[in-house]
Amino acid sequence: MSDLTQQYLIEREPYYRAVADEVELYEAAYFVRMPMMLKGPTGCGKTRFVEYMAWKLKKPLITVACNEDMTASDLVGRFLLDAQGTRWQDGPLAIAARFGAICYLDEVVEARQDTTVVIHPLTDNRRVLPLEKKGELIHAHPDFQLVISYNPGYQSLMKDLKQSTKQRFGALDFNYPEHDIETEIVAHETGVSREIADKLVSIAERARNLKGHGLDEGISTRMLVYGGSLIAKGVDPKAACRVALVRPITDDPDMRDALDAAVTTFF
Repeated sequence: MSDLTQQYLIEREPYYRAVADEVELYEAAYFVRMPMMLKGPTGCGKTRFVEYMAWKLKKPLITVACNEDMTASDLVGRFLLDAQGTRWQDGPLAIAARFGAICYLDEVVEARQDTTVVIHPLTDNRRVLPLEKKGELIHAHPDFQLVISYNPGYQSLMKDLKQSTKQRFGALDFNYPEHDIETEIVAHETGVSREIADKLVSIAERARNLKGHGLDEGISTRMLVYGGSLIAKGVDPKAACRVALVRPITDDPDMRDALDAAVTTFF
C-alpha cells in the first residue's frame, strides 16, 4: 500500500447493522473483484455499508460524490501547470486503480453519461483504465474494486444508468430497515432511549407512506439520527423533529401540518 492510499484507510470500525446477507455477499463479490452496484433510497445506509466493508476488508476507500458538473478528467486525472511546468495529477479513480483501493462513486447517475463511460474498461475482464491525455494504460491493482450507488426511485428516465453500464455490476438492494432494526440503529447512533427511537421510526414510517402522495422522499434513517441526536442534546422532541425530520423534506404548508400532527401524536 502506498503512502498516498494510506490516508484512505478506515481505522475505526463504523457501526453497521446488517439486515440480511449483504455482508457475506459483498465479501464474496470482493474476493472475485466483481464491481458492485448499491441501489436504494437516500439515507438508508449505502455509504455506511461501503465504509464498514472497507474497514472489514482492511482496504483503502476513496469516495467520490458525483455531480452533474463532474467530468471524466475529475475522475481519471489531468495535467496541471505549476512553477516547474506541466505535471500529471491522477484523479481518484486512477489512484484507486493504480494502488489497489476500493473506489466508491456515490450517486453515480448524477454524473454526465459521457463521464461514466470511462469506468467501462475497469468493469470487465480487462480491468484497465486508459489515461488518453497522458498516453498511459493503467492495469488495475489486484486489490482494486469499483462500487457505485444510486437511488432508482428518485431518478428520472434521463438520469437512469444505461443497460451497458448496469450489466457490468453485481447489485445489492438496500431499503429502510424493518421497524425493530431501525429502532436499534437510531438508539445506538444517537444515545436516546429505545422508546424515543421507536417513536422516531414510527413518525418516519408514516412519512414514507406519503411518498408519491405529496412527498418526493420519505424520512430517511439518516434524518432520524439527526433528530435523535438533537433530542439527546436536550432539544424538545417536537422541535427536534420539526428541524430534522419535517422541514427538510417539504415546503408545502398542508404536508408540513400533516407531518407535524404525526409528530404530536407520538410526542
